[in-house]
Amino acid sequence: MRQEKIGEGAYIIRLDCGPKRYLRKEVLWPHLQGFVDQALHHVRTVGRIPDFVHSHYADAGLVGARLAGLLGVPLVHTGHSLGREKEKQLLAKGTSQKTIEERYNISQRIEAEEIALGTAAKVIASTKQEVNQQYAEYDNYHPSRMQVIPPGVNLERFSPPTGEETDSRIANEISKFLREPDKPLILALSRADERKNITSLVRAYGESLTLQQKANLVIVAGNRDDIRSMDKGAREVLVEILMLIDLYDLYGKVAFPKNHTSEEVPVMYRLGTMSKGVFINPALTEPFGLTLIEAAASGLPVVATHDGGPRDILGYCQNGLLIDPLNIDDIKRKLAKALSDSQQWTHWSENGIKGANRHFSWPGHADTYIEMVSEILSKEKYRSQSTTFKTRLPTVDKLAFSAIDNTLFGDEASMRELIAMIKKQGKHIGYGIATGRNLKSTLNILKKYDIPLPDILITSVGTEIHYCHKGERIVEDHHWPHHIDYRWEPEKIRKIMQRVPGVKLGPKTQQDEHKISYRVDAEVTPSPREIKRLFRQKDVHAKIIQSDDKIIDILPIRASKGLAIRYLSIKWGIALDRILVVGDSGNDEEMLLGDTLGVVVASHSAELEKLKGKHRVYFSPGKYADGITDGIKHYNFLGNIVIPEDEGMPVD
Repeated sequence: MRQEKIGEGAYIIRLDCGPKRYLRKEVLWPHLQGFVDQALHHVRTVGRIPDFVHSHYADAGLVGARLAGLLGVPLVHTGHSLGREKEKQLLAKGTSQKTIEERYNISQRIEAEEIALGTAAKVIASTKQEVNQQYAEYDNYHPSRMQVIPPGVNLERFSPPTGEETDSRIANEISKFLREPDKPLILALSRADERKNITSLVRAYGESLTLQQKANLVIVAGNRDDIRSMDKGAREVLVEILMLIDLYDLYGKVAFPKNHTSEEVPVMYRLGTMSKGVFINPALTEPFGLTLIEAAASGLPVVATHDGGPRDILGYCQNGLLIDPLNIDDIKRKLAKALSDSQQWTHWSENGIKGANRHFSWPGHADTYIEMVSEILSKEKYRSQSTTFKTRLPTVDKLAFSAIDNTLFGDEASMRELIAMIKKQGKHIGYGIATGRNLKSTLNILKKYDIPLPDILITSVGTEIHYCHKGERIVEDHHWPHHIDYRWEPEKIRKIMQRVPGVKLGPKTQQDEHKISYRVDAEVTPSPREIKRLFRQKDVHAKIIQSDDKIIDILPIRASKGLAIRYLSIKWGIALDRILVVGDSGNDEEMLLGDTLGVVVASHSAELEKLKGKHRVYFSPGKYADGITDGIKHYNFLGNIVIPEDEGMPVD
């Protein structure tokens, strides 16, 4: 772990996960559970649970969803670039679905985004268009949880004119193009890109004697030395602009400077304001519109495309007009209107300065963000105090968890040897059961085989946690049911599942308050992914775990064996790399991944085959309890723990 201070009370904490070599973001997915575990370790080290988690982009969204669930705090998510939109654009360019999947892991990215959207108390977007056109493509799109907060902009460089701007180099550069330099300026500032639609602006100006009489046109389309040496796209745009200037004989009316510096950009806005002019963005599409905010902060009214960000910006600032960028007449009409009413111009200028600083400056962005988070924290109670009771867990520094069926049970001789070995250990090692069975069934089978009660019982696929005091008294962890109750709606789930073909509700003995079990017909029943999608579309949030291709368990999104173990790690201060977990079936997968010491016994089901080669997942050649014993030896768990994989040895 490395810490970097970035401001008063603000730090970047760099956590280790995965291999030491650089990995591009598309192949980070297998290592994210390790990052979650390292983050939990950091929280435990700091000794304070955060009030909420904020994630950015898809991979952090997956991490954030798991962290927020484990810590019992709300998640706020900002998606930025979205997988479904990227996939759509790549397909439109002719990239094959196979190539997209291989290069970008797009299905995993989209699934991570779905999980983040389903977990988040609020999802922040930059514009309403982003909400309506991009997030709306997701199964977990629910408008009530979306909030538009425009990105913060550094406006320190952008302010109304002081009067000194007329003596600048760029002012002289613009003036040399113009016969009447004192006229209002129509300022366009963008890249020389076809999508910026500068040529339509030149056509509108060239076709309108009214505009030519009222104002000069200033086009700043990047920097150029020799148009002939520029890339094809920019070259074609610039050549067409020059041809249109010549076609409409706009010499002396259009300024088209070759070069400018970044320091001169604020000066150009102020020159436009001093001239009582207007800024125009005629782009065909504009996701955000940073230049509009810069112009507004400088007191320059705007005329902009009705696509995307400009609609939101003008909605906040009330400082100009929207245009149809494909309609030349509309561009002419709106520009003429903006330049004709001096009283309206002054009103727009004042509104723009106030609106930009209130809604788009970093202080304004932060104020809106803090107000949103405060509302979340005041409305939802995410944590509760756990009940205290006597237990030896504070004295242990290692924990071992085992599944029951096909793991601990299956060969009685090896089971007895394992139990005898555990009994010889000191009090600093704790032992737990993690099973899909409910509490009653677990206790009955332990009693049947005369197995001493462990320290911890994780039952019903991780929806229940109980502690055993001195092998006699069994105490429930009362905080855990409250923790996993988050967005748990069992009646809605049962109603939806009634319409799913090939499923049948399991016997009452397999049903619990936070677990619904179904028998499935593998040939008829849709895949867990398809059922999950159906849930998301109905705004129902649950985890679907399939075991042995015959059983589907539906749990709260905060519940599983793996999440229960991580919760216990936080609660009792036992690092995950000092927790041994042994499993055999699909519902053990989550507890086997990450920083825990994972062991898969040879008597495992086919669902776990995909974990071969995963970090810290040891596939033992031993079946049943013999596999547990072998796993203990593999990690030297009863002595000074050794992790062979971390020392460069291959995973068996």
